[in-house]
Amino acid sequence: MNKEKHTVLYISHGAGPLPVLGDEGHTEMVDNLKLLAREIPRPSAILVVSAHWEETVPTVTTSKRPELYYDYYGFPAESYELQYPAPGEPDLARSVREALADKGFKTGTEDERGLDHGVFIPLTIMFPEADIPCVQLSLIKGLDPAAHVAMGEALAGLDYDNLLIIGSGFSFHNMRAFFAQDTDETRSRNEGFEQWLIETCSAPDLDYEERKKRLVDWESAPHARYCHPREEHLLPLHVCCGATGKASTEYYRLNIIGKRSSAYRW
Repeated sequence: MNKEKHTVLYISHGAGPLPVLGDEGHTEMVDNLKLLAREIPRPSAILVVSAHWEETVPTVTTSKRPELYYDYYGFPAESYELQYPAPGEPDLARSVREALADKGFKTGTEDERGLDHGVFIPLTIMFPEADIPCVQLSLIKGLDPAAHVAMGEALAGLDYDNLLIIGSGFSFHNMRAFFAQDTDETRSRNEGFEQWLIETCSAPDLDYEERKKRLVDWESAPHARYCHPREEHLLPLHVCCGATGKASTEYYRLNIIGKRSSAYRW
């Protein structure tokens, strides 16, 4: 199994469409995505695991011309006129299903659902020409962390050269906290979990089995449930770690709308 043929990123994608609307709270995030796009090899295709899609079994988009799914509410009218006309890639979708099936996963296909904002917002920033084929892969309902690590391990076997796999989530995702007064205590909780996450993903002295155990038991991390009352924005990271089987080569500390966040590259 050649895991080196895939570039893998876990990104924090921010709040709805705000990153592409010039919101100052997303400046570091936008700069980071542009940096990543410059530094990685230009991919032949992109597979995105977004926090915003859950199905009973791992499900892939199969449309040759996927539309967009504006899965956010209460933003300016221009937010619902954004376009990202990247082509789909049915051959990649088929390869994803085959790789998952080889590891015992049942899978599904989706021809009508559009790419959600966890896909088209970061890709608009990274690859604005929208000329790289893109496929989206769902999370699994129930949000079992071990299942998502295993899904990543299955993707490591994908027979597709020069593929970019993106886990699109947010390493801090307590929505109430974004609208509450920040205090020394809340900052300490945020930073404590971030430090644990960076160590888990990047420490070279952790072997894969220990890293995997930490991710599966992520709720025991410092202030885990404060940072993730619901874990859908964290689990794309589990997929990425499973897909690589090693420590991240780079991590990026970010401030996104006033909260400590992070991104990872393998």
